[in-house]
Amino acid sequence: MPKRTDIHKVLIIGSGPIVIGQACEFDYSGTQACKALRLLGYEIVLVNSNPATIMTDPGMADATYIEPLNLQVLTEIIAAERPDAILPNLGGQTGLNLSSELHRTGVLDRFGVKVIGVNVDAIHRGEDRIAFKETMHRLGIDMPASQAVTSVEEAERVAAELGYPW
Repeated sequence: MPKRTDIHKVLIIGSGPIVIGQACEFDYSGTQACKALRLLGYEIVLVNSNPATIMTDPGMADATYIEPLNLQVLTEIIAAERPDAILPNLGGQTGLNLSSELHRTGVLDRFGVKVIGVNVDAIHRGEDRIAFKETMHRLGIDMPASQAVTSVEEAERVAAELGYPW
């Protein structure tokens, strides 16, 4: 794929706190993306709430923000840095969900930020359990019996109906 000449500055959202058993793979992939994109000449803006990652080491990005990962902070950073693009799929669900929220609230359109690396609709279908199930059903892909619930009581009722895996 040829280098995109319409993009000069890319925003990458880290995965935030790393706890045992999760998120370190996103730090690794984000670090590799920063290295690769900088080698290609792109300017990198990195946002991560966790300073104890390799991704936030000085030299990984042109600008690094150790800030809370939420809509308000990301909006302020986008307004200040004016990235041309956001690469949402390197911070796990944190990056995906924040990018989706930035898109849904119009922040990305307001500042002319392109989403690269993933389609925003695909984020929605992957993160929304009901939309994911409907997509799999439409594609004819078998899935385990399941039902979305929003309370403990509903979960207990569905568990009684469907049973537990064994």
